[in-house]
Parts: sequence; structure tokens; C-alpha cells
Amino acid sequence: MDKKIEKIKKEIKCFHIKTYDDLETFRIKFLGKKKGIITILFKELSKIHIHKRKIFGKIINELKKETQNKINIFHYKYKNDDHKNDKDAKFDPTIPGKSVEIGSRHPLSILNNRIIDLFMKIGFTYVDGPEIEDDWHNFTALNIPIFHPSRDMQDTFFLCKNPDILLRTHTSSVQIRYMKKHKPPFRILSIGKVYRNETISSRSNFMFHQAEGFYIDKKVSFSNLKQTIHYLITSLFGKAKIRFRPSYFPFTEPSAEVDIYCNNEWIEIMGCGMVDPQVFKNVNIDAEIYSGFAFGLGIERLALIIYKMKDIRIYFDNDIRFLKQFKSEF
Repeated sequence: MDKKIEKIKKEIKCFHIKTYDDLETFRIKFLGKKKGIITILFKELSKIHIHKRKIFGKIINELKKETQNKINIFHYKYKNDDHKNDKDAKFDPTIPGKSVEIGSRHPLSILNNRIIDLFMKIGFTYVDGPEIEDDWHNFTALNIPIFHPSRDMQDTFFLCKNPDILLRTHTSSVQIRYMKKHKPPFRILSIGKVYRNETISSRSNFMFHQAEGFYIDKKVSFSNLKQTIHYLITSLFGKAKIRFRPSYFPFTEPSAEVDIYCNNEWIEIMGCGMVDPQVFKNVNIDAEIYSGFAFGLGIERLALIIYKMKDIRIYFDNDIRFLKQFKSEF
């Protein structure tokens, strides 16, 4: 056994490796799983007397390590050499470099960011809220109790029946959450997805983005509301004809719809009004001391006018040809 091991040691040492194929031949010859010389030595240990088995086992293990080290050294060498040769062979300095395609913002994101920037300039703070709401924050606290007719206009998707958990129908629920935790005065803007059980068409979708703003302080008037609306519309459209029409919302009183004159017709773009005293009562704000206004507008409808689109569904088709048109900020 001793002579056999010495012969194998000498053979390992003298084995010349000049190519990667030589290295593979060396590996298979000595460490092959079935016929490798060292593998066979391990199998023959069982035939040796138990007292010598431990000694020869240690010697064979060292032989295996020596073999593996030689394999590792040449493997690293040939791997680096091949990589270098491939790199040199493939690199051509005369070929123009590959350009990296720069993505573009979605038109709705551009408009969202623009509105946030406009309101931050006049002292508003941007906040966010959950899309999954409970009935109280989405309806009841906003003066829309159960069986109120206006709930039919905001038919939504209920996730649980008891308690009533739903996908919010407007971002006004953020208004309730914020007023519960903070004391006036404050000016808040929130933009996010809202959901309603509506038929998908060129003008409507079951999901859309809504911007909600509200300002609560002492002596806030309807005149303050009109000034804020004028500031938003003129910032987005430049000079535009604007009209306020009396309307009804359960959470504001008085309420109004806002239209702009565009393409020889009046187009409704948002609703607004003074916050109803009952809403203040629901969040423990004294309506005798504080007053405020709120407004809400759909981003998709606004984007249709600004980008002169006819179908709201194009914003959700993920058509690269369409999205590539919006390379820069609004």
C-alpha cells in the first residue's frame, strides 16, 4: 500500500497540464467518481486491517487535498486567461457604445407631481392615506349615513360585510383621518387611487386618481376657496373661463361644481364647497370657531383635457408608443 501511494504521489506531481482539456483529464484520472485512482484507494480502505485503516485514511485524504489544490490552481489560471482572450477578441474600440434608453414618467404621474408642487407653493402639506377603508371614515364621518341617497353615486367594492371594509370611493377619507389627529389650522392635499363600481368607458373607469384639498382655520370663507381654485386652474391652463355652479355634496355646504370653457363647451372638472359643520362635529372640531373649504378633482379627466385625449383607457394600456411621448415634466 505504501509503495502504491508513493507511486501515485509521483504521478500527480509529474502530470503536465498545459490546456484546460489536460486539466479535465487530470481531474477524471485521479478524482473521477467511478474510476478515479484516489476514489478507488478510499474504496480499498475497507480491505485493510482496522489498525492501519486510520493511518492510511489520513494519508489518502492528504493526497486528495494535494490533487484538488493542483486542480484549483490551474482552473483559476485557465479561467482568467480565457476570459481575457474573450474580452480582447470581442472588444472593438471603433464600434459606437450602446446607448441606455431613458424611461419617461406616466402622464398621470406628471400631472400628480405638478399639482403637488403648485399647492406646496401656497402652504399646503401633502399627506397620504389607506386605499382600504372602513365605512365610518369613507361615509358616515363625512355626513353620509347608511341609506343616504348619495351612497348610490359612490357604489363601491366591499371587502368585508361585518365590519364594513371597502375600497375607498374618494380621498376625502384622508381629510377625516387627518382632522381626528391634528388641531387646526392646516392646509392639506392628498392624491391617490379611488374605486367605484362603474362601467368602464372612454370617460370612466372603476379605478381613478383623485386629488383632495382642504383648508381649515378661523374665518376661512368661500372667497378663499374661489381664489385657490382660480390659482390651480390658471396655473394648469393659463387664462381660462371658469364658472361655479351651485351643487350638492353631503360633506360641504354650500357646494359648487367648477367648469372651464374648453373646445367651445363647458367641461366640469371638480367639485368643492365649505366643510359642513356636522363633519367638524364628527372629528371634534368646534364649528363655531373654525371654518374651512374642501375640493376634489379627478386626475384622469383633467389629463384628458390637458393632453387632448379622447379615451381615458389609454392611460392604463401600458402602450410604450404612447408613454414615450411624455419625456419631460409637465
